[in-house]
Amino acid sequence: MDIKQLKFLIALDETRHFGQAAARCHVTQPTLSMRLRNLENELGLELVRRGQRFEGFTAEGERVLAWARSLMAAHDGLYAEAAACRGQLVGTLRLGVVPLSGFDPMELVRLFAEQHPGLRFQLFALSSDQILERLGSNQLDLGLSYLDRLDREHFDSLELAATRMGLLYDRRHFQFSETTLRWENLIDLPLGLLSAGMHFRQSIDHCFRSRGLTPLPKLETDAVHQLLQAVSAGLCCSIMPLRNGLAEFTNELVLTPIEDAHTLAPLGLIMRRGAPRSPLAEACFSEARTLISA
Repeated sequence: MDIKQLKFLIALDETRHFGQAAARCHVTQPTLSMRLRNLENELGLELVRRGQRFEGFTAEGERVLAWARSLMAAHDGLYAEAAACRGQLVGTLRLGVVPLSGFDPMELVRLFAEQHPGLRFQLFALSSDQILERLGSNQLDLGLSYLDRLDREHFDSLELAATRMGLLYDRRHFQFSETTLRWENLIDLPLGLLSAGMHFRQSIDHCFRSRGLTPLPKLETDAVHQLLQAVSAGLCCSIMPLRNGLAEFTNELVLTPIEDAHTLAPLGLIMRRGAPRSPLAEACFSEARTLISA
């Protein structure tokens, strides 16, 4: 067994496709398949269910995959730890972010990149539950997520400023003279919102319903870029967090604060407590605390 076989196994889980897993690992598909067969023979277990294409992992494969992730996290952590002992911080920081967080993640990425030029970054748009799950299985180093369901026995958190909301619109299609809007001003507007069930959408629905209002969105989507496209096209307005950086993409977008508008739960930066814990996560979590305090 070698570390490459574990990388191949993890890549197959993340892509769910033999060809894409091989391309990600920079090998041919026959090479990847052969190395995974060798791993199965060595362990005496069938790990992958195969047909005409990838069909998933066996129950034994899922258990081995969990160990593979822990071993890869330890492997990457060892190299990061060695670099930290040399006074360097290198490697890839994996950051999971909930859609429409009220804190611009680029502020953190920019800070980390300036402090540590050797760092690379992977950002993933995920739900709160997915972020906690991937932090727990060492698939992420840090998460930017809501803290309402956080198990504080297993995760450290750094609470950020309260997430306030505003109405995002394109000045070429809509005009508002008020500097602050009320929820009653929004109910008759064509609104584009995140899909029902997403945390930010739940907060929006709560704000409307607590005032006896029921929104009927013109557009619903789970993709933030589609909301921005719809707003820019004049199809709708949207409700977004303040300080998220989205209104800065063009000179035509305006984000006007909404009175008494905030999410149901605070947003925070989250890191797992249990070992193995990446030196990258620890260093960046500490620097984020300094940034937020300032």
